[in-house]
Amino acid sequence: MDGRERKNIKKGTKVAILQKQDERSGHLTHGVVQDVIDEAPFHLKGIECKLKSGQVGRVKLIKL
Repeated sequence: MDGRERKNIKKGTKVAILQKQDERSGHLTHGVVQDVIDEAPFHLKGIECKLKSGQVGRVKLIKL
């Protein structure tokens, strides 16, 4: 599934996000979605969301 489309991301979805401070290194943070922040149906860099751990970033991978 594509992490750039909002319809693919719901609360409770397991994802890997890229946080702002990790953009250069490319380090992905894994977790479960608590809130979807982006309101747009599509974002080229990935939909922004907040994980249950409190971290915020753009979805790069959706785990099934």
